[in-house]
Amino acid sequence: MKKSITSSLYYVGVNDHQLDMFESQFVIPNGMAYNSYVIIDEKIAVMDSVDRKFGEEWIRNLVDTLGEAQPDYLIVQHMEPDHSANIITFLRKYPNATVVGNARTFQMIEQFFHEPIFNKLIINEGDTLSLGRHELTFVFAPMVHWPEVFVTYDSYDRVLFSADAFGKFGALDVDEPWDDEAARYYFGIVAKYGMQVQSLLKKAAHLDIKMICSLHGPILNENLNYYLNLYNVWSTYQSEIEGVAIFFTSVYGHTKQAAYLLKEKLEANGTPRVLIADLARSDMAECVSNAFRYSKIVFITTTYNTTIFPFMNDFIEHLVERNFQNKKIGFIENGSWMPMAGKVMKDKLAGLKNLTILEPTVRLLSSLDDASKKQLDELVEALSADYRAMRELAQEKESEIDVKALYKIGYGLYVVTSNDGKKDNGLIVNTVTQLTDRPLKVAVSINKLCYSHDVIKKTGLMNVNTLNNDAPFAIFQKYGFCSGKEVDKFKDQQVIRSENGLIVLQQYINSFISLRVDDYVDVGTHGIFICTVTESKNINNVETMTYNYYQANVKPKPNTEKKKGYVCKICGYVYEGDSLPEDYICPICKHGASDFEEIK
Repeated sequence: MKKSITSSLYYVGVNDHQLDMFESQFVIPNGMAYNSYVIIDEKIAVMDSVDRKFGEEWIRNLVDTLGEAQPDYLIVQHMEPDHSANIITFLRKYPNATVVGNARTFQMIEQFFHEPIFNKLIINEGDTLSLGRHELTFVFAPMVHWPEVFVTYDSYDRVLFSADAFGKFGALDVDEPWDDEAARYYFGIVAKYGMQVQSLLKKAAHLDIKMICSLHGPILNENLNYYLNLYNVWSTYQSEIEGVAIFFTSVYGHTKQAAYLLKEKLEANGTPRVLIADLARSDMAECVSNAFRYSKIVFITTTYNTTIFPFMNDFIEHLVERNFQNKKIGFIENGSWMPMAGKVMKDKLAGLKNLTILEPTVRLLSSLDDASKKQLDELVEALSADYRAMRELAQEKESEIDVKALYKIGYGLYVVTSNDGKKDNGLIVNTVTQLTDRPLKVAVSINKLCYSHDVIKKTGLMNVNTLNNDAPFAIFQKYGFCSGKEVDKFKDQQVIRSENGLIVLQQYINSFISLRVDDYVDVGTHGIFICTVTESKNINNVETMTYNYYQANVKPKPNTEKKKGYVCKICGYVYEGDSLPEDYICPICKHGASDFEEIK
């Protein structure tokens, strides 16, 4: 029976409930899907094959869908055997079909099958193939996660055939949430190649995508921005979940006791989410996934044979192999006569990027005592002080002014939040100035073209959230590169509000200030709002992000090698051409031609 996706696109994949471990290392209790698709037009294209064990079932699915019709093309996007094992089987059934792939595809076909392919079409980046109404564009995606990989965009149905990208564990006849198994798949298999995934996402940003058809997992055809955003978060090694993940090993239970006491104290101190996992008894792939997804990680283990317990050693090796980075981390070690687990763990992680070690390293000499409990309390404070501040803010019944919050004002970067009466909005600004201290008055300059300018002028209220040096580029993309007129920047997001009813960011800020507008000065392109401080709070002591720090450390470096044209100073987008139109608008951040500079 035909399984139609659209009027001319069909599913011919299979479910695998025979396999217990994918790639002999990832447990798959709900099986695995090997997806394959058929586009029927004036010409017929089959998208990829399936695992060797299911060749006969796949061919039956093709016959059920095509009847007597003969496919013209087999498009091989990925040569991993679970997607390519039946190429020769297909050609024996349909000998006149042309195999479509790039040069590396055909090199690997020779390596796997040792048989010549007589009818072949070798494609290059950006090549197109017309099937009739359907025009396919081939977009190369090397190392997502093999070197020959490419994805295919069908402009007629607006479908992105994404190879292994956006895949997940689990057969299609099992109903389960996408996120966890997709994250376990991504961080287990693709995480090492975040830069390459970013390159693919940038190419995909220029495509009008209505549906994503991956080689594993369900077809994605609703709320695509949700999935695209998660892949952006994962591939830039940002934290998806604000909270603390605790990973421990324990021999006789004393280290486990410390781990669970830490969990209890973190929860009592307002940490929004606390996860704990015994590495010896938990799925290692799930633990690796959660280490990347949580914002703060604590490693807890015993000294073992002058190094660390084997399961912790394996865990750290998995993280190092996958480019673990951008985390705040803590350590608890145990040892009865020569504790050195803390040093060993730190040494193993030493080469990774942007890991902030929180002090102290808690030391147990066999079991918890008063000294180690005191250290534990200090580690809890280091891990959760900003969470406690947010919880206190949420619980406060009356507005309070913490003057220390104003000490964070400098030539920094800020997210100004407002509300138009129907939805919340956020905007990046870089000009906030304290004017007086009695009364406390602050000036905020906002471009008149920004939607927030008109909202604040109408409502007279705003919150200034001071960004700290932990803020990733995604924050600037979210609040600086799109307009609140068109996008709900806080959709489906749990929020905390100050006394004036406006949002306070829960991540990446060191303070916030609530302001009531008293006066307004028109200064041409911008308006300056003169405001009274009605509430403020100091959140943490991470340095305020300056514009120079953003340019040097946060904004991605544009690839301008061998390119002629202009580069956006805001987001790094490259416009290739001899001259830049005066009315040109950056397609990424929406800034005008004045924010571009010529590539030298």
